Amino acid sequence: MEYRRFQNKVFVRIDRGEEILEQLKKLCEAEKITLAEVKALGALSEFTVGLFNPDTKQYDSHTYHELTEITSLWGTVTTREGKHYAHLHLSAAGLDNRALGGHMSRAVVGGTCEMVLDVVDGTVERQISDEIGLNLFKFL
Repeated sequence: MEYRRFQNKVFVRIDRGEEILEQLKKLCEAEKITLAEVKALGALSEFTVGLFNPDTKQYDSHTYHELTEITSLWGTVTTREGKHYAHLHLSAAGLDNRALGGHMSRAVVGGTCEMVLDVVDGTVERQISDEIGLNLFKFL
């Protein structure tokens, strides 16, 4: 991964074989980013996405091992218990042009990933909702 920061924008190149969430965490820790909007495009060799089931309060996830293009990757960086917390959703399409997507829990870059962070001066904490089972925004 390489990146350059221009005031409140960070342009990132995540390289083949690198896992996106791991690299995003390294970047946010290095740059002390606690709040940001994340957007990206690129290609993946494998990824895991899921759908949250409110009845079981768990993600039903599937892992795909195929070369795909990221058609949309968007989300937020916040904090939970003072530590980095990324919440990203991914849509990716294969050779048949059919998109697969959901809540992203893992994604390995197959070619390159170009990511832009729009950094916000501030912090939004996450707190678990016992009723829903998700880590929701908690405004301090």
